[in-house]
Amino acid sequence: MKTHGKKYRAAAQKIDADKAYQARQAIDLVKGGAFAKFDETVEVAVRLGVDPRHADQVVRGTVVLPAGTGKSVRVLVIAVGPKAAEAEEAGADFVGLEYVQRIKDGWLDFDVMVATPDQMGQVGQLGRVLGPRGLMPNPKAGTVTFDVGRAVRELKAGKIEFRVDKGGNVHAPIGKVSFAAEALETNFAALMDQLVRSKPAAAKGVYIKNVAVSSSMGPGVAVDTTPYR
Repeated sequence: MKTHGKKYRAAAQKIDADKAYQARQAIDLVKGGAFAKFDETVEVAVRLGVDPRHADQVVRGTVVLPAGTGKSVRVLVIAVGPKAAEAEEAGADFVGLEYVQRIKDGWLDFDVMVATPDQMGQVGQLGRVLGPRGLMPNPKAGTVTFDVGRAVRELKAGKIEFRVDKGGNVHAPIGKVSFAAEALETNFAALMDQLVRSKPAAAKGVYIKNVAVSSSMGPGVAVDTTPYR
């Protein structure tokens, strides 16, 4: 049976396990209870009333967090000509078709790949390498596009992707413990608004079932779902 450490138990004692808090209250509790020696990520877990086994109930999307993620994102863009120049100007870390071969040779020092549609034939060769790591560009995530400049700027500014898992849950980061509570609250609201907008037409009954906020190492704090029903 798993047992938690003294600091975790101390943080958990400050939380009423039977209460669903308002978003700002939950965030304050998470920040106040963070105990790790590093700047923990603040994460949101949402239980959705969908059945991901059905294609028409898969929830997937992106959202630009207004206050950013607190993480430096390394962006690779597979493009040529003017689009490659546009990506470089927008701040992409790596640009060029030659990176296809480098990835085949084992290089993976990037966090997100963006590709123009005309280069997806080349990128498709990397499916076995990129797919399992969640690095394959996807039109639904906005990473297969001719508007590479905008894609790079959004990723650098704090764009994240979310997708429901097999259990009907969505997990997403909304910043760091070091963020001001106002910034985390703004990011939380942006994520929840986008999740609500992403509700599949085929989903019936209660859509947002449960919401919890936690830090990387800390206990979860339940959030009142009434505003999202």
